[in-house]
Amino acid sequence: MRAAVLTGPGSVELVEAAPAELVEGAARVAVEGCGVCGSNLPVWEGRPWFDYPLAPGNPGHEAWGRVVEGPLLGQRVAMLAENAFASELVVPADRLVPLPAALDGQPFPGEAIGCAFNAIRRSDIRPGQTVAVVGIGFLGALMVSLAASAGARVIAIARKQSALDVATAMGATETVVMDDHQRIISRVEELTGGAFCERVLEVTGAPWPLDLSGELTGFGGRLVIAGFHQDGLRSVNVQLWNWRGIDVVNAHERDPAVQLQGIRDAVDAVASARLDPTPLYTHVHPATEMGLAMDAAAQRPDGFMKALVTFP
Repeated sequence: MRAAVLTGPGSVELVEAAPAELVEGAARVAVEGCGVCGSNLPVWEGRPWFDYPLAPGNPGHEAWGRVVEGPLLGQRVAMLAENAFASELVVPADRLVPLPAALDGQPFPGEAIGCAFNAIRRSDIRPGQTVAVVGIGFLGALMVSLAASAGARVIAIARKQSALDVATAMGATETVVMDDHQRIISRVEELTGGAFCERVLEVTGAPWPLDLSGELTGFGGRLVIAGFHQDGLRSVNVQLWNWRGIDVVNAHERDPAVQLQGIRDAVDAVASARLDPTPLYTHVHPATEMGLAMDAAAQRPDGFMKALVTFP
């Protein structure tokens, strides 16, 4: 099988690797593709705590493909699997989610879409609430759509106009450019009649937007941390959080059963056309160009939302 090996910061090779042994209760999946996650970027950019080379296929975990041996033979599936930047995986059958015929021919990074459903579930969004989504990348754009579908008024906040345009297309009612801290606070205060937001979804993983998100959360509201914070400690305004009596929720799931349910929810929504993530797959590269996909995810050129690596 072919697998990508990160040999150092910004360096990847496509190598031939020995296929894994098929064990009882597992299926062999021919991988069609795998999404590039924001959590992949620190090892691509290089941080002191990483050792290179990584294991073949690492750190891919947003794969989909077709079962070629074992349970669910012939079925297209999304999966919960590691080391997924590879042309083939052996995955426990209970970590496979079948993809219906309605999704034939479509890329489906199910783990990534499922993250949005699990984060929205933790957000407890109700009809009529005002929800701010701070950061409009792939996850943020999906959360805009899901919050709007739940009956919320959505304010999207992002640095680039192209991202705000995507948010509008996904259902945002208002958009605010993420430039000046106090100007954003004043604008959201104006839009909400001084009450700020019942729910604020932080989807950047960066310190300043996290601080901003607390400021935008109204009394008794809920601040949902969906961004992946992975570059050091954070200093937060607990005095403000206390004064406003807000709930702070970490929306990252680590229970495989919950992660799989998120993927199932994503499959149902996309197959029934309640959610369309396909316009968000903006950068699709074959495995031979994986470095370009990783660079796009790291540099986020104008219009970027999601990079996929394919294994045709």
